[in-house]
Amino acid sequence: MNLPSELKYTKDHEWVKIEGDVAIIGVTDFAQSELGDIVYVDIETVGDTLDKDEIFGSVEAVKTVSDLFLPLSGEIIEFNENLESEPEKVNTDPYGEGWMIKVKFSDASEIEKLLDADAYKEVIGA
Repeated sequence: MNLPSELKYTKDHEWVKIEGDVAIIGVTDFAQSELGDIVYVDIETVGDTLDKDEIFGSVEAVKTVSDLFLPLSGEIIEFNENLESEPEKVNTDPYGEGWMIKVKFSDASEIEKLLDADAYKEVIGA
């Protein structure tokens, strides 16, 4: 199981990479493996300002649809549009080309509440 140590994680299986006042967000390797083949990523919240834990979109796999929860409050400033034509990037490169959104976060203190790789391993039993 691939869990980059420089990232932060949530109990809802999102990962977060902080770059200045922007967070890049996607789903973890564990999440994509549990979901199976991802066929559609639905994110229509670009430009919206949402609170932490609000639903910012969904991922559709062959057998299920799963909501995506925002790990940090802020404005969704970008969607990875490559996922419209290649949603399978979430499966093949979840921490790289499979990123989903960028958020200009509004409360840096929320970062401290995210999990590090070791704490996330405990959540998934790895």
